[in-house]
Amino acid sequence: MDFEFYSQTDTGRIRTNNEDSVALDERCAVAVLADGMGGYAAGEVASGMACDFIKSELGRWLMEAGTSASDGDVRRAMDICVDNANAAIFGAANSNPTYAGMGTTLVLAVFRPGRLIMGHIGDSRGYRWRGGLLQQITKDHSLLQEQIDAGILTPEQAQFAANKNLVTRALGVEDTVLLETHQHDVQSGDVYLMCSDGLSDMLTDPQIAHVLSQHTDLAAMGAALVAAANESGGRDNIAVVLARAQGASEPVSKSWWPFKRLGGMN
Repeated sequence: MDFEFYSQTDTGRIRTNNEDSVALDERCAVAVLADGMGGYAAGEVASGMACDFIKSELGRWLMEAGTSASDGDVRRAMDICVDNANAAIFGAANSNPTYAGMGTTLVLAVFRPGRLIMGHIGDSRGYRWRGGLLQQITKDHSLLQEQIDAGILTPEQAQFAANKNLVTRALGVEDTVLLETHQHDVQSGDVYLMCSDGLSDMLTDPQIAHVLSQHTDLAAMGAALVAAANESGGRDNIAVVLARAQGASEPVSKSWWPFKRLGGMN
């Protein structure tokens, strides 16, 4: 199974700087998206550090491990890379007053034959577009989502609620952070969308689905999503990553790769 990728970031119509970052390693079928937060340029620093570090370290491990690595190994490698990125961002925030309080959301995807391992922190999202249906496959780590889960707000009411962007989990804000990780089956023709809240706050899920339905080319899809978010106000930076699966699925490997092959990722 092959995977085709596209990514784009945009400052939006209100902000003057871009705190969203993306990184792709197409050789290893890895995609990373981060939405930074913090004063001055700190949000840009945090999201850039997260994307660059995780792409580099996880990509290196995947290249060394090869196809023999089990899904469990990959998930542990993702956890270790995210822990190390968290420590680096947290350390930078505490050693440089300019970066005090910086952090970032994160969506991390590793595509394997017939399946996807996706992890996330915060309110940046992952979606699956399959057979004309759009499904959100991550759940926001946010105060708003907690209020929805508790029945305080309905999803419809949440669209107009205040404090929509208060996250309950972020990378680099504390000395430890938990990456929520799930595995999903992948079918040929699936399109996976990763995005910052600059897209999902501006467009409803039906609106996102409508844009996707109008295009077959990933670059056209991505550009159209960014344009639609800007047309709806563009109140925040916008980041999108699109990945499409092509070809037949392969059986899921049951083999085990010794975890010591993570080498320097202790």
